[in-house]
Amino acid sequence: MDQVEVPPYFLCPITLEIMKDPVTISSGITYDRESIEKWMFSRDNSTCPVTKQVISDSELTPNITVRRLIQSWCVLHASHGVERYPTPKAPVSKPQLLKIFKDAKSPQTQMKCLQRLKSIAFENETNKICMEKAGTADFLASLIVKQILVESSIEESEDLSELARIRDEALCILVHLQLSESGLKSLLRNNGDQFIESLMHIIQRGSYESRAYAVMLLKSMFEVVDDPTELTILKPEFFIELVQILKDQISQKASKSSLKILTIVCPWGRNKIKAVEAGAVSSLIDLLLDTSNKRACEMMLTVLDFLCQCAEGRAELLKHSAGLAIVSKKILRVSQVASERGVRILHSISKFSASHRVLQEMLQIGAVTKLCLVLQVNCGTKTMKTAGAILKLHARSWKNSPCVPMELLDSCPSRYSDGIRG
Repeated sequence: MDQVEVPPYFLCPITLEIMKDPVTISSGITYDRESIEKWMFSRDNSTCPVTKQVISDSELTPNITVRRLIQSWCVLHASHGVERYPTPKAPVSKPQLLKIFKDAKSPQTQMKCLQRLKSIAFENETNKICMEKAGTADFLASLIVKQILVESSIEESEDLSELARIRDEALCILVHLQLSESGLKSLLRNNGDQFIESLMHIIQRGSYESRAYAVMLLKSMFEVVDDPTELTILKPEFFIELVQILKDQISQKASKSSLKILTIVCPWGRNKIKAVEAGAVSSLIDLLLDTSNKRACEMMLTVLDFLCQCAEGRAELLKHSAGLAIVSKKILRVSQVASERGVRILHSISKFSASHRVLQEMLQIGAVTKLCLVLQVNCGTKTMKTAGAILKLHARSWKNSPCVPMELLDSCPSRYSDGIRG
């Protein structure tokens, strides 16, 4: 564009670029549709970026007058390299979606209707928002539940491939809708336990792709749970399937989703013990041995930290030949978060499970030396206090070891033993 002065009211207040699809919100300010949708829905903002007024209505009204002025201006300045923006396609409407839902009641047309919904969802972000508002998530969730109920009632000898295809297509669309926090809460509220059980059925028996989608959706749903006590009724099978996802290493997204779910649910009720009994501790240690990804290491150590807060979890970690060694190795080698979690794990072990054999193993694998190093580097006051508390707790057992500087143990400030678990 050759030095053409653009009228300021053609520019989106958010991006300061010419608006392709101008829309007006309840505050009276006009924005480019893509920008204001990202502001309102992806970032969950409820105020107008310009006026700071609360957005009373999420409806976006196309500003046809401004759009036509922009288009005319573009044509007028075409000789300066200005391209005319085409008239944007209208978003999908609620009546159009309701008709698709109605047509999908027939088994013969279900796949065709789902493919139409998928096409609409993948067209643009605006359609995804319209689909969420029209209840597409509840429609897809109920369809998934129904398909699995039908599958369960049919003998294994019969061909279930078509039912699985419909179920997997509905799940794929549901994941790609990228529901807002309120949409996820509504999905949980309206479909609840039955839908979670359906997702677990898919994780247990589905294809690799559908299993990944199911655990990713579960993660998104669990992140918005309001009442943590709802997480205490999870069945042991739930944890077995999450651990299996980690073992199978379907994809990084699936593994991280499974880890995130464990970090959310393990603090509540007997979930720690259920996770331990499902083999989570040994699986996490095995994965830590082969993992260099920073975020994955942090999440694994976080879950192990939770699990080592119960006797069963500590016993499993100590039973694994590489348990203490890999936790110690990750301290000061991954990130400050990983170091904090690793030291917390060692604190749980040294405080509640410190037999003579365990204390000697901590010396032999270099865990004690690593704790001494923690006191000498800047890795967070809390982590230093925890490391100091461990060293003071077992100073007598380790004082004759050449790897522990006596002056460091003798001078370890008393404050290191205060306020460890926060």
